[in-house]
Amino acid sequence: MTQPTSPRPVPGAAALRAAILDLLNAAGPGKSISPFDAARALVGSDEKQWSRLMKPLRAVAVDMAKAGEVEIRRKGKIVDPAGFRGVYRLALPGLEPGQDTA
Repeated sequence: MTQPTSPRPVPGAAALRAAILDLLNAAGPGKSISPFDAARALVGSDEKQWSRLMKPLRAVAVDMAKAGEVEIRRKGKIVDPAGFRGVYRLALPGLEPGQDTA
């Protein structure tokens, strides 16, 4: 019988921000990432671990978008960080709408 993994501490905003930027820079120009990718990069592939990061990660992404560090996209289009809903992706600023290649 396997032991359940104990929850890791939730990384702080600085770690979440760094994970987002690291992944976006690694993806390259014109690419976007899923917020799930950033969560998994920090705590691994165990869904119980990374799913706990989705709300804090979204809050960090919204703050970053408001500061102009990233763009939040839905269906390839930039959305208002204060009022979007549902599935989203993150991109570095400057990617033209409709050119989301990821």
